[in-house]
Amino acid sequence: MPQELPPSTTDAPSPRWRSAVVSLATLLALALPVACAPLPARERLEPRAVAAAAPASAAAQVTVRDHRGTLAPADEASALDRVKAEGRGALLEHHLRVLAATGEVDLYRNNATRLLIDGPATFQAMKAAVAQARQRVLLESYIIEDSRMAEEMATLLRAKVQQGVQVAVLYDAVGSLHTDSGYFDALAKNGIAVCKFNPINPLERPGYWGINHRNHRKVLVVDNEVALTGGINISRVYTSGSTGSGSGGSARSGGSVPSRGNAGADPVDEGWRDTHIELRGPVVPAIAAGFVRVWQSQGCKGALGTAPPPRQATPGQRVVKLLESDPQEPGNRIYSVLLAAIDASRRSVHLSMAYFAPGEDMVQALCDAARRGVEVSLLLPGRSDFTLVLHAGRSYYERLLSAGVTIHEMDNAVMHAKTAVIDGVFSTVGSSNMDWRSFVANNEINVIVLGDDFGTELERLFVRDLKASRLIEPAAWRQRDVRDRMLEVIGRLAERFL
Repeated sequence: MPQELPPSTTDAPSPRWRSAVVSLATLLALALPVACAPLPARERLEPRAVAAAAPASAAAQVTVRDHRGTLAPADEASALDRVKAEGRGALLEHHLRVLAATGEVDLYRNNATRLLIDGPATFQAMKAAVAQARQRVLLESYIIEDSRMAEEMATLLRAKVQQGVQVAVLYDAVGSLHTDSGYFDALAKNGIAVCKFNPINPLERPGYWGINHRNHRKVLVVDNEVALTGGINISRVYTSGSTGSGSGGSARSGGSVPSRGNAGADPVDEGWRDTHIELRGPVVPAIAAGFVRVWQSQGCKGALGTAPPPRQATPGQRVVKLLESDPQEPGNRIYSVLLAAIDASRRSVHLSMAYFAPGEDMVQALCDAARRGVEVSLLLPGRSDFTLVLHAGRSYYERLLSAGVTIHEMDNAVMHAKTAVIDGVFSTVGSSNMDWRSFVANNEINVIVLGDDFGTELERLFVRDLKASRLIEPAAWRQRDVRDRMLEVIGRLAERFL
């Protein structure tokens, strides 16, 4: 069952009952294949022998690239030494070895990063990036909802086409199910290459009907200059900032709690708490190449063109790892790397997760980490647009709490971020949830930012969110009522179908 399915819009041309029937049929078709799909086995991922088998330096096990290509060994070591110098160098060395043990060895240096908190700041950054486009804009989103945000973006994209910029838009057929097709038709009529990922109607893509295979990625790439990714869709729920984050802008800007567009609105309807990341540097062409691969795999029509070289070849000092997953490929890179990092954690594991139904191995890894003295803290939703997943995650609380895991729930906004900071030096921001659908059925994209500086930045945001959330006390949790316990049982039984 897909996450983040947008509500029906009142101006949709079809009757409400017809939209509901289509939605229900789609969700039923999506459910069974997820239940049958396996996750990679944990025993192949645990880096138990990493320290014993590793050479003196992790630099010998990884490949570092920049805008010119692969670095020489001495330059690789120098680039990693600069990141270690930020602080907690031994922990960074350890996690580099863990990455290498999972087979994820390609890193990109000289990147600049900026955390974007909630919808308004993210959308402002997206519009600013598109406004600077010289040759190409690539936009990919699970949901493009016919909303004010979408209309503003459409206006800006049309203007760039008129300036000679090539624009391509890729949206998911299920995620954008309730958006009037006229919205996308209008984009195409104005010279924008538009493609629907895995259409629900098999006649729209003869030879392949991937109803269960969804594209959950959220990506914007402008030229080879800037890329944005994370958890934020182009949807009305992001029109206002959340009251949960304590800010409404970038992580660097601070600020006061923003107001909602509608002060009396239900938090499920707007003001979601989410995190995006803006990247500049050598990782940007790699993100663009991922868009091109998805576009071509779908047989999408329309030339994507080429992008000009970036104005600044080395805009920053961040070392970044790009992770992309596709259910048509063996295993799941995002799952494998995150599980290995948790298994290898030595100091702390701090997760903010929108949909938490992670399966047995991931829960056991969190419990094992807490029992060996690692500070494991989870920030999860207290309310959700998908309540069955909420209760599926809660079915694990008693076990996690007994192991020493700390759990907070955010009640005054929908927690939709997908971030992690492990040992303060291994940080992820992306589209992938900790649930079966993200792990076995969706295209997803995450970025890992290595180093203490960015880790501290993301930790600061995590602490701020905790202050706006409610601690789950073990004694009180054990006193929850029978109704909640029954919902947890149902959620656990349905976990692989969600």
